Amino acid sequence: MRVAAHLIAGGFGLGRAPVASGTVAAFAATLLGAVLLALSPWLLAAAALGATLGGVWAITAARAEGDPGWVVIDEIAGQWITLLALPRPAPWWLLAAFVLFRVLDIAKPGPIGWADRRGGPVSVMADDVIAGAIGAVLLLAARAILV
Repeated sequence: MRVAAHLIAGGFGLGRAPVASGTVAAFAATLLGAVLLALSPWLLAAAALGATLGGVWAITAARAEGDPGWVVIDEIAGQWITLLALPRPAPWWLLAAFVLFRVLDIAKPGPIGWADRRGGPVSVMADDVIAGAIGAVLLLAARAILV
């Protein structure tokens, strides 16, 4: 059970990237998310929900302390949540979603930083889920203005 938890929490090996594992995981999540979105927005939503709930379980079961760099399921879930603002996987909007989510995840403004400081597995997931939700709202606003 603990091996499966490590595998999920680590994004099936993405968390072992030698540099910027969170960015690597978010980029991979953007690519996979684009495929899921092209198939069905509901499929992407289900994947985001599964990654969020599965992430809390995996981080708990893996007994990860703090927010170790190898845990990237939170970046995957957050990136997929941001992508939910897109009606289809258009390249420029995918790039905007990726950059927006990463900036929010790294800078941790307002409620994102608050959630990050709570501690525990829920906190590890919560800051990225909130960053994803804020990213989605900002992306929807940008689309309303520009499209």
